[in-house]
Amino acid sequence: MKTWRGLGLLAAVFLGACAPTAGLEGGDSASTPATERTIFVTRHLHKAQGEDPPLSNEGAAAAQRLADLLADKGIVATFATPTRRAMQTAAPLAQRIGVAVSGYDASAPEKLVASVASIDGSVLVVGHSNTVPDLVTRFGGHSRPVLTEQDYGTVFVIDGTGEVQELQVD
Repeated sequence: MKTWRGLGLLAAVFLGACAPTAGLEGGDSASTPATERTIFVTRHLHKAQGEDPPLSNEGAAAAQRLADLLADKGIVATFATPTRRAMQTAAPLAQRIGVAVSGYDASAPEKLVASVASIDGSVLVVGHSNTVPDLVTRFGGHSRPVLTEQDYGTVFVIDGTGEVQELQVD
């Protein structure tokens, strides 16, 4: 009789260890995509002069380094304002991962947020010094970065918990 009770207790412990852990890290797979989605937000890279300027040579080289930096981050979509410099910043990564750069209206950030929310996977968003801080918070970031007209190459990484980290395009 004691042996059966011991086996029953052992079975209960084993089955408890195998039970799903919904809502816990590493548990229910239905909760995994929300915590694994990462939003990468950056300002366009170094620009040339003029109206709707393209990237400068320095900016174009940095866009290639941005693609190198983000190529293995699970990005499945790229968004940029329709300016030449923003599109050219996203283009090398988009080409590498085999997606088009989707344009978005910087004056309607709520539409961008809704579009990104409908995507299952990580995303790169390219904006401008005056739009990136707002985008970081709209995507759930707990801290709002400060950018100036001279800031180039910082990528703000927002994870599913709202943590904001920074990567630098070297």
